[in-house]
This record gives sequence, structure tokens and C-alpha cells, in this order.
Amino acid sequence: MKKKVVVPAVLLAVFIAAGGLYLMHVHPLQKATAAPAPPPAVSVVAGEVAQHDVPIYLDGVGTVIAYNTDVVRAQIQGQLISINFTEGQTVHAGDLLAQIDPRPYQALIDQYTGNLERDQAQLINAQANLARYSTLSDKGWATPQLLETQKAQVGQLQAAIKADQALIDAAKVQLSFTRLTSPIDGVVGIRQIDVGNIISPSSTNGLVVVTQIDPISLIFTLPETVLPQIQQQQQKTKTPLPVQAYSQDNTTLLDQGVLGLVNNEILQTTGSIQLKANFANQQHRLWPGELVNARLLVDTRHNGLTVAASAVQQGPNGAYVYVINSDSTVSPRSVKVTQISGGQALVDSGLNANEQVVVDGQYKLQPGAHVRMLHGKAAREAIAQSAQQAPIP
Repeated sequence: MKKKVVVPAVLLAVFIAAGGLYLMHVHPLQKATAAPAPPPAVSVVAGEVAQHDVPIYLDGVGTVIAYNTDVVRAQIQGQLISINFTEGQTVHAGDLLAQIDPRPYQALIDQYTGNLERDQAQLINAQANLARYSTLSDKGWATPQLLETQKAQVGQLQAAIKADQALIDAAKVQLSFTRLTSPIDGVVGIRQIDVGNIISPSSTNGLVVVTQIDPISLIFTLPETVLPQIQQQQQKTKTPLPVQAYSQDNTTLLDQGVLGLVNNEILQTTGSIQLKANFANQQHRLWPGELVNARLLVDTRHNGLTVAASAVQQGPNGAYVYVINSDSTVSPRSVKVTQISGGQALVDSGLNANEQVVVDGQYKLQPGAHVRMLHGKAAREAIAQSAQQAPIP
């Protein structure tokens, strides 16, 4: 009876021991198998913090205006008998633009010339009579009254000749007005009147507008708060400050000029100051009335730190960039940006020269994430793909 009791106890002890071994070896193995694998490295495009001289610009919006604009008007009334220009043509000062019928004014000159010749002939006769009367008066054969009368007649004819000459000169001036010429070098616009019509000084639109476009001017505005900075730089350099004119999308440099003046008063309604810049415009890339972006160079930051503008991100605490550490992990770092120009951000603080930062792929990153840097064609493709996926503002 005792042997039957002992055998089941031994079997129970064996079972418990086997269960213990299973728990000790199999269960930890399952835990090890269930542990998550480390996340793969994130592919990013990296850029280096560069150190060099950086120009400091003030950006404003302006309108191109012609250096000179003249409306060619008639100074006399008459019929247009010819148009001597093509719309849009480049002309020079003195070029003939149109001709008014000169015959009425030429007829006046002929008339006044005839009067002059008549009075000159009468003067010659009167002077000859005066000479004879003077001789007779010396001999007592002519009265003093007759001599004085003859002297008066000579003086009267001399005055008439002066009046005739003045009328001729005035008529010649009127005749010159029949030639409508360009007062300046420039480009003619749309013709306002056709051949055969009567043109006069009262014609509202005149004949045509001539616009001088080389050189040309640009009027733009900046906040009044930057006025002391501009004035300080003007006093420092003693030379006109450089100005660049860019297209509205800031992709095309149209021309480079210099600052001509700062207006003598601040616009109280907008709190801004007007500035005028002048450009040579030899390529005619600036056109009157065109809206452009103006960039005024006010300083140069020596040994400034720059990164690609795409590296700068905006967070709740301001601007930051992802810096790539030596172990290929990234960490966000706050930065202070002075300006963003030409795709480059000028950084005042937060970065050091030659550090590596992420310029594309930030949306996949978390602090401490491992990264794999792309180069060459792969980097260009990643940047292009990010540009296509960027939300439209």
C-alpha cells in the first residue's frame, strides 16, 4: 500500500521540475523574440554651415517710372500732312515725328518780307530827301520845319522796318512749329491722331507720348524704422547705395542701379518712406509702370554664417534647424535668423561654421533619430519630390 503512494509523488516532482525548466528557458526566449527591432535610418539631404561675407539687404516693392515723359503737342493749329514715326519706335531728340501744313505760315513770312522790302525802299528815299533838305537848309533855302519833318519820316520808316523784321521772326517761329519733333531720346507710344486731322494746342492727348527708358527710375517704399540705418550707411560710405531690381517672383535680376534720393517726408498714412533709385537700363528690362521688388544694400556682414533657407523650420518656440551629430543622429537647435535672401538664411546665433544640418526630409525626423545622408542624384531627386509634395499656400 505504501509503494502505490510513493510512485505518484515522484511523478509529480518530475512534472514540477520540468515545468520550472520550461519557464526558465522558453519564456525568456519568447521575450527576446518579441523585442522590437531598432527603426531604420531616415534618408535626408544635408547641408553645411558656410562662413563668408554676406550682404545685408532691405527689401521693398516699387514701381518703375520713366526718367522723362513728354507729351508731344502742337503749338499751332493746322492740318497734319504726314506722320513720320512708327508706334514703339526708338527716337532721338530732334527727330521729326509729324508735319503740319506749313503753307499758311510760309505765306505770312512772304507777306511780312514784302512789307519789309517796301519800308526799306521808302527809307532809302526818305534818307535821300533828308540829305537834300539838310544841304538846302545849310544854304537857307529850306525851312527848319521841312527838315524836322523829313527827319521824323526817316525815323518812322526805321521803326517800321524793325517791326517788319519782328513779324518775320515771329512768323518763322510759327513756321518751325509745323515740324513736331521729339524733345528727348526715348520710345514713342500709341499715336493719338491720324494724318489729315486738324491738330491744335487744345488737343487733349497731343500727338504721341515719348518716354525715356534709358536711364530709368524706380520708386519704392520701406518702413520708416529703417531710415536711420540707411542714413548711417550713406554717411559711412559717402557713395550712393546699390539697389537691385528683381521680378515680382524674385527669380530674375532685372537690373542694378544706385539710390538717387530718400524722399523728404514720411508717409504718415502708411508709416513708410519713399526712395528713388536710378538704373542705366541698357537692356530695356525695366519698363515704365512695371511692379518690381527692390533690394537696397545697406551693409555687409563679414564672416557671416549661412545655411540653405530650407533648413530653417518654424516651431512653437521660433526658428530651429536639425543638426546632424557625429553619431549620425539629429537634434533640433534653436537659431536666430537675420535675413533670408537668394535661398540662403543668415544665422546670427545657434550654429557654428562647418556643422552639418538637414536641408530636406525634416518632416520624417524626431529628436535623436538616426539619419542616412543622400548625395548627388539621390539628393536632387529627394529635394524635387519634397517640392512636389509641399502644400500649396
